[in-house]
Amino acid sequence: MNRCALISGVTGQDGAYLSKFLLDQGYKVYGILARRSSDTSWRLRYLAIDQKVRLLEWDLTDLSSLIRALEESQPDEVYNLGSQSFVSTSWAQPILTGYVTGLGAVHFLEAIRLTNPRIRFYQASSSEMFGKVNAPTQAEATPFYPRSPYGAAKLYAHWMTVNYRESFGIHASNGILFNHESPIRSLEFVTRKITDAVARIKSGLQDKLVLGNLDARRDWGYAKDYVEAMWTMLQKDEPSDYVIATGLSHSVRDFATMAFDLVGLSLEDHLVSDPSLLRPAEIDHLCGDPSKAILELGWNPNRTTIQELVRVMVEADMRRVQDQALAGTQSPAAYGEVVLPMRGSL
Repeated sequence: MNRCALISGVTGQDGAYLSKFLLDQGYKVYGILARRSSDTSWRLRYLAIDQKVRLLEWDLTDLSSLIRALEESQPDEVYNLGSQSFVSTSWAQPILTGYVTGLGAVHFLEAIRLTNPRIRFYQASSSEMFGKVNAPTQAEATPFYPRSPYGAAKLYAHWMTVNYRESFGIHASNGILFNHESPIRSLEFVTRKITDAVARIKSGLQDKLVLGNLDARRDWGYAKDYVEAMWTMLQKDEPSDYVIATGLSHSVRDFATMAFDLVGLSLEDHLVSDPSLLRPAEIDHLCGDPSKAILELGWNPNRTTIQELVRVMVEADMRRVQDQALAGTQSPAAYGEVVLPMRGSL
């Protein structure tokens, strides 16, 4: 293909899967990594691509570093996946979240405008922008009502992407992705918190799973599928915005019950509810309407069912726990993750 892509957030879940997908398509892949970050390259190693992705120094809060990254990599496509991505953390660090998650996208768009406006740009928008929803399902035209500093910052980045598209003719698209999970999701997110706990409880390494809001409902899909939708958006002749979702929602309790059932355990025997884990402002229900993506991108919302997703994640964590036992360690950090306080972000 002889095409080149530049990815921010390359060591995150989506960045790693997208890198693997693009490399398989014949792309040269550059990833930009803030040097203040801890080593999170374990996902690239997990997918066996750590020697194939070329890492550059950057910072989303520094326009000059993004210009240099664009000049060095000369990309055809840019995927902005980098952000302060933990919703719960955004209340404790609202200004940092605004700088990185919101203004960072504008720095990237401005760098593209100044260096090469022909570069195609993908912005990782979020279902968190819908927030306090007023419709049973959320589509591209559904009004936004973010309920967290993270959601508000994502909304600013979303509308600025539209603005640069309409003002400067940049091929810039927003992917409004609903929750998407995988075996390389961070332990801070509630789905991995659940599947990791299931594996450790089954292996006798812990006894309880502590969760907050069990009734929150989300539209969960498989991250490996969702990154292909990102790429497909940038192959269209005209840029646009797309909801990427399954069209189905399940509660946190549903997800946890499925995970425990897979290993022959009962959720209720191991569940502890902790009110301190509740958000200051909760989003009760999110469910995407992917009709536009189905029609225009050929998106298949049923490619991986939630039951298959839960199974893949539980089996991966069971293997990790077994590998730890053989290595004589019980710490999740043993397989490369940087472990932060586990509040169970959705």
